[in-house]
Amino acid sequence: GLEIKREILVGELSNIKAASLPVIAAVGGMVLPALVYLTFNAFSQDGVVSGWGIPMATDIAFAVGVIVLLGTRIPKTLLTFLVALAIVDDLGGVLVIAAFYTEEIHFTALGVAGFFFIVLVLFNRADIRTPLPYFIVGLFLWFAMLKSGIHATLAGVLAALTIPVSIKYQPKDFSQHVRALMDKFDEHHRPDESLMQNQAQRSIIQTLENGVHKMEAPLQRLEHSMHTPVAFIIIPIFALANAGIPIDFASVGDTLSHPVALGVIFGLTLGKIAGIAGFSFIAIRLGFARLPAGTTFPQIIGVSILGGIGFTMSIFIAELAFAGQSETLLVAKTGVLLASLVAGTVGYFVLSRVSGKAKGL
Repeated sequence: GLEIKREILVGELSNIKAASLPVIAAVGGMVLPALVYLTFNAFSQDGVVSGWGIPMATDIAFAVGVIVLLGTRIPKTLLTFLVALAIVDDLGGVLVIAAFYTEEIHFTALGVAGFFFIVLVLFNRADIRTPLPYFIVGLFLWFAMLKSGIHATLAGVLAALTIPVSIKYQPKDFSQHVRALMDKFDEHHRPDESLMQNQAQRSIIQTLENGVHKMEAPLQRLEHSMHTPVAFIIIPIFALANAGIPIDFASVGDTLSHPVALGVIFGLTLGKIAGIAGFSFIAIRLGFARLPAGTTFPQIIGVSILGGIGFTMSIFIAELAFAGQSETLLVAKTGVLLASLVAGTVGYFVLSRVSGKAKGL
Protein backbone atom coordinates (compact mmCIF):
# COMPACT_ATOMS: atom_id res chain seq x y z
CA GLY A 1 0.00 0.00 0.00
CA LEU A 2 2.84 2.43 0.83
CA GLU A 3 4.54 1.62 -2.48
CA ILE A 4 1.30 2.07 -4.42
CA LYS A 5 0.66 5.51 -2.91
CA ARG A 6 4.25 6.65 -3.46
CA GLU A 7 4.25 5.54 -7.09
CA ILE A 8 0.93 7.27 -7.76
CA LEU A 9 1.97 10.54 -6.14
CA VAL A 10 5.64 10.95 -7.03
CA GLY A 11 6.78 7.79 -8.80
CA GLU A 12 6.45 6.21 -12.22
CA LEU A 13 2.64 6.26 -11.99
CA SER A 14 2.42 10.00 -11.27
CA ASN A 15 2.82 10.98 -14.92
CA ILE A 16 0.05 9.76 -17.21
CA LYS A 17 2.30 9.39 -20.25
CA ALA A 18 4.99 7.55 -18.31
CA ALA A 19 2.47 5.47 -16.34
CA SER A 20 0.50 4.34 -19.37
CA LEU A 21 2.98 1.66 -20.47
CA PRO A 22 3.38 -0.18 -17.13
CA VAL A 23 -0.36 0.09 -16.48
CA ILE A 24 -1.29 -1.31 -19.91
CA ALA A 25 1.42 -3.98 -19.60
CA ALA A 26 0.17 -4.96 -16.15
CA VAL A 27 -3.40 -5.30 -17.42
CA GLY A 28 -2.19 -7.56 -20.23
CA GLY A 29 -0.06 -9.48 -17.72
CA MET A 30 -3.17 -10.21 -15.68
CA VAL A 31 -5.79 -10.83 -18.35
CA LEU A 32 -3.92 -13.19 -20.71
CA PRO A 33 -2.52 -15.51 -17.99
CA ALA A 34 -6.04 -15.89 -16.61
CA LEU A 35 -7.33 -16.73 -20.10
CA VAL A 36 -4.54 -19.26 -20.60
CA TYR A 37 -5.49 -20.95 -17.32
CA LEU A 38 -9.15 -21.04 -18.33
CA THR A 39 -8.17 -22.59 -21.67
CA PHE A 40 -6.96 -25.64 -19.76
CA ASN A 41 -9.64 -25.68 -17.06
CA ALA A 42 -12.80 -23.94 -18.31
CA PHE A 43 -14.70 -27.20 -18.81
CA SER A 44 -13.42 -29.07 -15.77
CA GLN A 45 -16.08 -30.46 -13.51
CA ASP A 46 -14.15 -30.56 -10.22
CA GLY A 47 -14.23 -26.88 -9.25
CA VAL A 48 -10.76 -25.94 -10.45
CA VAL A 49 -11.97 -23.01 -12.55
CA SER A 50 -11.62 -20.82 -9.44
CA GLY A 51 -7.84 -20.99 -9.84
CA TRP A 52 -7.87 -18.52 -12.75
CA GLY A 53 -6.42 -15.80 -10.51
CA ILE A 54 -3.27 -17.78 -9.67
CA PRO A 55 -1.18 -16.97 -12.78
CA MET A 56 -2.20 -13.30 -12.71
CA ALA A 57 0.23 -12.45 -9.91
CA THR A 58 3.84 -11.24 -10.04
CA ASP A 59 6.09 -11.46 -6.99
CA ILE A 60 7.69 -8.00 -7.03
CA ALA A 61 10.43 -8.85 -4.52
CA PHE A 62 11.78 -11.84 -6.43
CA ALA A 63 11.36 -10.25 -9.86
CA VAL A 64 13.28 -7.14 -8.79
CA GLY A 65 15.87 -9.35 -7.07
CA VAL A 66 16.62 -11.12 -10.35
CA ILE A 67 16.95 -7.93 -12.38
CA VAL A 68 19.21 -6.34 -9.73
CA LEU A 69 21.66 -9.22 -10.23
CA LEU A 70 22.42 -7.77 -13.68
CA GLY A 71 23.70 -4.57 -12.09
CA THR A 72 24.59 -1.62 -14.30
CA ARG A 73 23.85 -3.51 -17.51
CA ILE A 74 20.19 -2.76 -16.88
CA PRO A 75 19.05 0.87 -17.26
CA LYS A 76 17.41 2.26 -14.17
CA THR A 77 14.34 3.13 -16.20
CA LEU A 78 13.80 -0.58 -16.96
CA LEU A 79 13.90 -1.41 -13.25
CA THR A 80 11.46 1.42 -12.61
CA PHE A 81 9.17 0.01 -15.32
CA LEU A 82 9.23 -3.43 -13.67
CA VAL A 83 8.51 -1.98 -10.23
CA ALA A 84 5.60 0.13 -11.54
CA LEU A 85 4.22 -2.84 -13.47
CA ALA A 86 4.46 -5.12 -10.43
CA ILE A 87 2.79 -2.54 -8.18
CA VAL A 88 -0.16 -2.20 -10.58
CA ASP A 89 -0.25 -6.01 -10.69
CA ASP A 90 -0.29 -6.12 -6.86
CA LEU A 91 -3.18 -3.65 -6.75
CA GLY A 92 -5.05 -5.71 -9.33
CA GLY A 93 -4.38 -8.84 -7.30
CA VAL A 94 -5.77 -7.25 -4.14
CA LEU A 95 -8.92 -6.18 -6.00
CA VAL A 96 -9.33 -9.66 -7.50
CA ILE A 97 -9.00 -11.24 -4.06
CA ALA A 98 -11.53 -8.83 -2.58
CA ALA A 99 -14.03 -9.21 -5.43
CA PHE A 100 -13.76 -12.89 -6.43
CA TYR A 101 -12.32 -14.80 -3.49
CA THR A 102 -14.79 -13.58 -0.90
CA GLU A 103 -17.46 -16.16 -0.03
CA GLU A 104 -19.86 -14.01 2.02
CA ILE A 105 -19.96 -10.34 2.97
CA HIS A 106 -21.11 -9.27 6.45
CA PHE A 107 -22.22 -5.68 5.99
CA THR A 108 -22.20 -4.75 9.69
CA ALA A 109 -18.51 -5.61 9.98
CA LEU A 110 -17.90 -3.90 6.63
CA GLY A 111 -19.55 -0.76 8.01
CA VAL A 112 -17.30 -0.89 11.07
CA ALA A 113 -14.30 -1.22 8.73
CA GLY A 114 -15.55 1.84 6.84
CA PHE A 115 -15.74 3.76 10.14
CA PHE A 116 -12.12 2.94 10.99
CA PHE A 117 -11.03 3.95 7.50
CA ILE A 118 -12.76 7.31 7.97
CA VAL A 119 -10.88 7.72 11.27
CA LEU A 120 -7.61 7.13 9.41
CA VAL A 121 -8.58 9.70 6.79
CA LEU A 122 -9.32 12.20 9.59
CA PHE A 123 -5.88 11.48 11.05
CA ASN A 124 -4.44 12.35 7.66
CA ARG A 125 -6.46 15.55 7.35
CA ALA A 126 -5.40 16.57 10.87
CA ASP A 127 -1.77 16.06 9.77
CA ILE A 128 -1.03 13.49 12.46
CA ARG A 129 2.45 12.37 11.49
CA THR A 130 3.25 9.76 14.15
CA PRO A 131 2.83 6.21 12.78
CA LEU A 132 1.48 4.69 16.02
CA PRO A 133 -2.14 6.01 15.76
CA TYR A 134 -2.33 4.74 12.16
CA PHE A 135 -0.95 1.38 13.24
CA ILE A 136 -3.47 0.96 16.09
CA VAL A 137 -6.53 1.99 14.07
CA GLY A 138 -5.16 0.00 11.12
CA LEU A 139 -5.24 -3.15 13.28
CA PHE A 140 -8.91 -2.51 14.07
CA LEU A 141 -9.56 -1.91 10.37
CA TRP A 142 -7.80 -5.20 9.52
CA PHE A 143 -9.85 -7.14 12.09
CA ALA A 144 -13.15 -5.61 10.94
CA MET A 145 -12.28 -6.30 7.29
CA LEU A 146 -11.45 -9.90 8.21
CA LYS A 147 -14.82 -10.33 9.95
CA SER A 148 -16.64 -8.75 6.99
CA GLY A 149 -15.64 -11.64 4.73
CA ILE A 150 -13.57 -9.46 2.40
CA HIS A 151 -9.95 -10.52 2.47
CA ALA A 152 -8.04 -8.48 5.05
CA THR A 153 -5.24 -7.76 2.55
CA LEU A 154 -7.35 -4.82 1.38
CA ALA A 155 -7.15 -3.30 4.86
CA GLY A 156 -3.39 -2.93 4.58
CA VAL A 157 -3.71 -1.09 1.28
CA LEU A 158 -6.43 1.22 2.59
CA ALA A 159 -4.50 2.03 5.78
CA ALA A 160 -1.32 2.75 3.82
CA LEU A 161 -3.17 5.14 1.52
CA THR A 162 -3.97 7.38 4.49
CA ILE A 163 -0.35 7.85 5.63
CA PRO A 164 0.59 11.55 5.12
CA VAL A 165 2.91 12.36 2.25
CA SER A 166 3.38 16.08 2.95
CA ILE A 167 6.51 17.67 4.41
CA LYS A 168 6.80 20.42 7.02
CA TYR A 169 9.69 22.30 5.41
CA GLN A 170 10.27 23.59 1.95
CA PRO A 171 13.78 22.59 0.73
CA LYS A 172 15.07 26.17 0.78
CA ASP A 173 13.80 26.78 4.33
CA PHE A 174 15.23 23.46 5.49
CA SER A 175 18.63 24.32 4.02
CA GLN A 176 18.71 27.69 5.79
CA HIS A 177 17.58 26.09 9.06
CA VAL A 178 20.33 23.46 8.89
CA ARG A 179 23.02 26.05 8.09
CA ALA A 180 21.95 28.17 11.08
CA LEU A 181 22.01 25.15 13.37
CA MET A 182 25.46 24.09 12.15
CA ASP A 183 26.78 27.62 12.76
CA LYS A 184 25.48 27.41 16.34
CA PHE A 185 26.98 23.93 16.66
CA ASP A 186 30.40 25.28 15.70
CA GLU A 187 30.05 28.24 18.07
CA HIS A 188 29.47 25.93 21.04
CA HIS A 189 32.43 23.69 20.30
CA ARG A 190 34.67 23.17 23.36
CA PRO A 191 37.95 21.34 22.65
CA ASP A 192 38.16 20.06 26.22
CA GLU A 193 34.61 18.62 26.22
CA SER A 194 33.23 15.54 24.53
CA LEU A 195 29.90 15.68 22.78
CA MET A 196 28.27 13.89 25.70
CA GLN A 197 29.46 16.65 28.02
CA ASN A 198 28.44 19.51 25.74
CA GLN A 199 24.76 20.09 26.51
CA ALA A 200 24.39 22.89 23.93
CA GLN A 201 25.72 20.78 21.05
CA ARG A 202 23.55 17.81 22.08
CA SER A 203 20.51 20.07 22.06
CA ILE A 204 21.39 21.34 18.57
CA ILE A 205 21.79 17.76 17.30
CA GLN A 206 18.35 16.87 18.68
CA THR A 207 16.85 19.94 17.00
CA LEU A 208 18.56 18.94 13.76
CA GLU A 209 17.16 15.41 14.02
CA ASN A 210 13.65 16.78 14.58
CA GLY A 211 14.07 19.00 11.52
CA VAL A 212 15.15 16.05 9.38
CA HIS A 213 12.03 14.13 10.46
CA LYS A 214 9.86 17.10 9.51
CA MET A 215 11.56 17.26 6.13
CA GLU A 216 10.76 13.59 5.47
CA ALA A 217 7.19 12.62 4.62
CA PRO A 218 5.80 10.04 7.10
CA LEU A 219 5.05 7.73 4.16
CA GLN A 220 8.68 7.93 3.00
CA ARG A 221 10.05 7.32 6.51
CA LEU A 222 7.69 4.42 7.22
CA GLU A 223 8.34 2.74 3.87
CA HIS A 224 12.09 3.00 4.42
CA SER A 225 11.93 1.62 7.96
CA MET A 226 9.70 -1.30 6.94
CA HIS A 227 11.68 -2.32 3.85
CA THR A 228 14.30 -4.45 5.62
CA PRO A 229 12.00 -6.39 7.98
CA VAL A 230 9.47 -6.99 5.19
CA ALA A 231 12.10 -8.13 2.67
CA PHE A 232 14.20 -10.27 5.01
CA ILE A 233 11.73 -11.47 7.67
CA ILE A 234 8.06 -11.21 6.69
CA ILE A 235 8.31 -12.33 3.04
CA PRO A 236 10.62 -15.32 3.78
CA ILE A 237 8.36 -16.44 6.65
CA PHE A 238 5.31 -16.08 4.41
CA ALA A 239 7.03 -18.04 1.66
CA LEU A 240 8.17 -20.84 3.97
CA ALA A 241 4.73 -21.08 5.59
CA ASN A 242 2.86 -21.37 2.30
CA ALA A 243 5.22 -23.03 -0.16
CA GLY A 244 5.71 -26.36 1.60
CA ILE A 245 5.40 -29.11 -1.03
CA PRO A 246 6.01 -32.79 -0.33
CA ILE A 247 8.06 -34.15 -3.24
CA ASP A 248 7.00 -37.53 -4.62
CA PHE A 249 9.11 -38.22 -7.70
CA ALA A 250 6.89 -41.15 -8.68
CA SER A 251 3.93 -38.84 -9.21
CA VAL A 252 5.71 -35.80 -10.68
CA GLY A 253 4.55 -36.68 -14.19
CA ASP A 254 0.91 -36.91 -13.14
CA THR A 255 1.18 -33.66 -11.18
CA LEU A 256 2.70 -31.66 -14.03
CA SER A 257 0.23 -33.06 -16.57
CA HIS A 258 -2.77 -32.03 -14.45
CA PRO A 259 -4.86 -29.28 -16.12
CA VAL A 260 -4.40 -27.01 -13.09
CA ALA A 261 -0.60 -27.32 -13.24
CA LEU A 262 -0.60 -26.80 -17.00
CA GLY A 263 -2.83 -23.75 -16.70
CA VAL A 264 -0.61 -22.23 -14.00
CA ILE A 265 2.68 -23.04 -15.76
CA PHE A 266 1.67 -21.81 -19.20
CA GLY A 267 -0.23 -18.87 -17.70
CA LEU A 268 2.83 -17.65 -15.78
CA THR A 269 5.22 -18.23 -18.68
CA LEU A 270 3.57 -17.82 -22.08
CA GLY A 271 0.60 -15.86 -20.74
CA LYS A 272 2.78 -13.28 -18.99
CA ILE A 273 5.04 -12.87 -22.03
CA ALA A 274 2.12 -12.47 -24.42
CA GLY A 275 0.26 -10.19 -22.02
CA ILE A 276 3.03 -7.84 -20.91
CA ALA A 277 5.14 -7.73 -24.10
CA GLY A 278 2.12 -8.01 -26.42
CA PHE A 279 0.07 -5.25 -24.80
CA SER A 280 3.20 -3.07 -24.56
CA PHE A 281 3.91 -3.53 -28.29
CA ILE A 282 0.36 -2.62 -29.24
CA ALA A 283 0.30 0.43 -26.92
CA ILE A 284 3.59 1.73 -28.32
CA ARG A 285 2.58 1.13 -31.95
CA LEU A 286 -0.73 2.93 -31.44
CA GLY A 287 0.96 5.86 -29.72
CA PHE A 288 -0.69 5.35 -26.33
CA ALA A 289 2.67 4.89 -24.61
CA ARG A 290 6.41 5.09 -25.18
CA LEU A 291 9.38 2.97 -24.24
CA PRO A 292 11.15 4.05 -21.04
CA ALA A 293 14.21 6.17 -21.85
CA GLY A 294 17.30 4.13 -22.62
CA THR A 295 15.48 0.81 -22.97
CA THR A 296 14.82 -1.47 -25.93
CA PHE A 297 11.84 -3.64 -26.70
CA PRO A 298 13.85 -6.88 -26.28
CA GLN A 299 14.46 -5.72 -22.71
CA ILE A 300 10.70 -5.31 -22.26
CA ILE A 301 10.37 -8.93 -23.41
CA GLY A 302 12.94 -9.92 -20.78
CA VAL A 303 10.95 -8.10 -18.10
CA SER A 304 7.75 -9.80 -19.30
CA ILE A 305 9.43 -13.17 -18.71
CA LEU A 306 10.37 -12.09 -15.17
CA GLY A 307 6.72 -11.19 -14.68
CA GLY A 308 6.08 -14.92 -14.59
CA ILE A 309 7.70 -15.17 -11.16
CA GLY A 310 4.44 -15.54 -9.28
CA PHE A 311 5.78 -17.33 -6.22
CA THR A 312 4.39 -15.88 -2.95
CA MET A 313 1.45 -13.96 -4.45
CA SER A 314 0.41 -16.84 -6.71
CA ILE A 315 0.67 -19.33 -3.85
CA PHE A 316 -1.37 -16.97 -1.69
CA ILE A 317 -4.17 -16.84 -4.27
CA ALA A 318 -3.95 -20.64 -4.71
CA GLU A 319 -4.56 -21.03 -0.95
CA LEU A 320 -7.74 -18.99 -1.33
CA ALA A 321 -8.90 -20.63 -4.56
CA PHE A 322 -8.43 -24.22 -3.40
CA ALA A 323 -9.17 -23.99 0.32
CA GLY A 324 -10.14 -27.46 1.48
CA GLN A 325 -8.81 -29.09 -1.71
CA SER A 326 -5.38 -30.24 -0.55
CA GLU A 327 -4.52 -32.32 -3.63
CA THR A 328 -5.48 -29.59 -6.08
CA LEU A 329 -3.65 -27.02 -3.97
CA LEU A 330 -0.51 -29.17 -4.09
CA VAL A 331 -0.75 -29.36 -7.88
CA ALA A 332 -1.20 -25.59 -8.14
CA LYS A 333 1.76 -24.86 -5.84
CA THR A 334 3.96 -27.22 -7.84
CA GLY A 335 3.01 -25.39 -11.02
CA VAL A 336 3.72 -22.01 -9.43
CA LEU A 337 7.17 -23.01 -8.19
CA LEU A 338 8.19 -24.61 -11.49
CA ALA A 339 6.93 -21.67 -13.56
CA SER A 340 8.59 -19.16 -11.22
CA LEU A 341 11.91 -21.01 -11.47
CA VAL A 342 11.72 -21.12 -15.28
CA ALA A 343 10.66 -17.46 -15.51
CA GLY A 344 13.45 -16.28 -13.22
CA THR A 345 16.15 -18.31 -14.97
CA VAL A 346 15.10 -17.60 -18.55
CA GLY A 347 14.35 -13.95 -17.80
CA TYR A 348 17.82 -13.47 -16.33
CA PHE A 349 19.60 -14.97 -19.33
CA VAL A 350 17.44 -13.12 -21.87
CA LEU A 351 18.09 -9.78 -20.19
CA SER A 352 21.80 -10.53 -19.90
CA ARG A 353 21.94 -11.24 -23.65
CA VAL A 354 19.96 -8.21 -24.84
CA SER A 355 21.61 -5.72 -22.46
CA GLY A 356 25.05 -4.18 -22.80
CA LYS A 357 28.11 -4.85 -20.72
CA ALA A 358 28.28 -3.50 -17.19
CA LYS A 359 29.54 0.05 -16.99
CA GLY A 360 33.10 0.39 -15.78
CA LEU A 361 34.16 -3.09 -16.97
